[in-house]
Formats: sequence, C-alpha cells, structure tokens
Amino acid sequence: MERWQGRVALVTGASAGIGAELCRVLVQNGMLVVGCARSVDKIKAIAEENAVKKSPGKIIAIKCDLTKESEILSLFDEIRQKIGRLDVCINNAGFSYDAPLLTGTASQFRGILDVNVMALCICTQQAVKLMQEKGIDDGQIIHISSVCGHAVPSEGWFGANFYSGTKFMVRALTEGLRRELKGLNSHIRVASVSPGLVETHFFETYLKDNPTFRPEDVFKMHPLQSKDVADSVVHILSAPQHVEIHDIILCPFSG
Repeated sequence: MERWQGRVALVTGASAGIGAELCRVLVQNGMLVVGCARSVDKIKAIAEENAVKKSPGKIIAIKCDLTKESEILSLFDEIRQKIGRLDVCINNAGFSYDAPLLTGTASQFRGILDVNVMALCICTQQAVKLMQEKGIDDGQIIHISSVCGHAVPSEGWFGANFYSGTKFMVRALTEGLRRELKGLNSHIRVASVSPGLVETHFFETYLKDNPTFRPEDVFKMHPLQSKDVADSVVHILSAPQHVEIHDIILCPFSG
C-alpha cells in the first residue's frame, strides 16, 4: 500500500458497514478518503475516531444522494475543486428490497437499479474523467459487488432475484469498462469484490417487510464481517503493477 500513501480514494455508501470499514482501513494506510452518503454524521464520527488514533490519513465527508445524478456530479466537482485529484474510486453503495420478480413494484425495482447500477456507472465515468484530466494513469476502480452476481440466489431468497440481476449487470459492466480502458491504452485498473453474506445493516432494510425472516436470523449463518471485504480491497490495491486482479469472491466458511 506504500504507493497509495497521500493519494485520494472515494468510497460511496461510507456511513456504515463495509463502506465505514473501508474508510477506516484506507486511512490507516495513509490515504485521503472522501466518504459520501446521504447522511454524513457517521462519516464525521469515523473521521474524529481516526484523528484520535492519529491515523496517517484523513477522511473528508461529503453528502450525496446517489439516486440523483445532479448530486453525483456535484460530488465530483467538489472533489475536483477542493482536493484536485482522485486516484481510487470504490463503488461500495448497494441497496435492495425484499422484492420478488412476481410481486415487487416498479418503484422498488427502479430504486435498486438506481443505486446498484446507475450510480455506479455515473461515479465510474466521472472518476475516470477526473483521473484523465489530472494525468493519473495508474488509478484503480473497485466495485463492491456480490456472489449474487455469479449465481442467482437459492429458494427462500426469491426477494433477491432483481438484486441479483443488478449484480450480474455489475459483473458485465466491470469487464466492459476494463476493455474500454485497454482500448484507450490506459493503465487504470478495474476490479470487483464479490462477497457472500456480510453482517451489515443491509438486511435491516432488505427484510423490514418480511414477516417470517428477520435480520437476526441472517446473522446466525456465520456471515462475513465488513473487515473481510475491506481487507480484500487492500489486497487489490497492494498488487504489484504487473498484476491486475479482476474479481475476489468471498464466502462464509462454516467449517
């Protein structure tokens, strides 16, 4: 991680779970981290926590609703004006409802698509644009995806079928971006991390209308921890220049 010290990373969905842990880990490795979310109070608390620990890096919190293109564009304008560069973009924000294909609403499907696909695409486009403007040719784009982008969930998880579809899209978009960048002779690298079940607040939203399956039931399944995913991101960033990691798949191991 030495080459990333003092450089700038953007983490979306940074207020809790995997995003919050990414902020902590990257700051501990000396990066200047821009954390964005709809509410920045928790990100500011993480920044204060790291200041107390005297971590070598720094966190800057910027409020951004990723379902609104105008706010995403404003986010990147603020990075451009206040910081002047971007070296790493981590598209971490993810969202779902318990919305089966046969009973979910159009509004639910659009909400999932807006965060999981549209925001990721706009952030990626703007990140690459800013890197190119500043002559940064060794940047890194990382998508936090899901094992649901590799296999449709099993029976009992029908509410995640549309979510799975968006993660299959992320998998295709990741490879498509990699090919576009190579077509430009760019050395910006693209990777994804595809975790299985992770113990986060994601399931509190996902299962809030489910009368039989509760978040605490999920957490009995020996899930991964946010740090497991953050450590995988560090592994990607630590790879030597001649290595491009495409995807890391993480699954809970129950023994």
